[in-house]
Amino acid sequence: MAKINFKPGNMLYPLPAVLVSCCDTGTSPNLLTVAWTGTVCTNPPMVSISVRPERYSYSLIKNSGEFVVNLTTKDLAFAVDYCGVRSGRDVNKWEKCHLTMVPADTVSCPMVAESPVNIECHVTEIKELGSHHMFLAEVTAVHVDDTYLDEKNSFHLNDSGLLAYSHGTYFTLGDALGTFGYSVQKEKKRKKAGGDKNYHKNPRHN
Repeated sequence: MAKINFKPGNMLYPLPAVLVSCCDTGTSPNLLTVAWTGTVCTNPPMVSISVRPERYSYSLIKNSGEFVVNLTTKDLAFAVDYCGVRSGRDVNKWEKCHLTMVPADTVSCPMVAESPVNIECHVTEIKELGSHHMFLAEVTAVHVDDTYLDEKNSFHLNDSGLLAYSHGTYFTLGDALGTFGYSVQKEKKRKKAGGDKNYHKNPRHN
């Protein structure tokens, strides 16, 4: 197996494909698909999104200083793609994609009701990096769909059919492979859990 040296570029995949809702004074709420997004900090909770300055939503977010990150599922795949290739200057994406606005608690822009998780954000800094500007934002509220809560109020996000984006294609997450920390779990606990083959579920790395 040989390695081929590609030119430097964006090859960090898979990524979450999220719907970002935003608005500004005197404008209708808009939706923007963002894959250039991620967790920045745990305490305080912070996230980032990177947006091209020429995008219609860029000025809405910059002027208002707020937005909502709405996680997406396989049922929202059409909306995710559509909101990434059509501009809010020309079309009402909420109506076209049959999405429902829900009032947020700490920001003026609405949340997407059909999303399993809505993350309200206040912009703390804008980094003008080049083709994209990065909005660093503090998380001010999080809402979850109670459909995925069990009788003990544990939230089962992975049951929602989360959507991922990799190299131009949308995917669901696929089979679970291991829970966080399974690689260092004691052998006795592994066997009690049903053996290595069945125990591996969803690894997570900080």
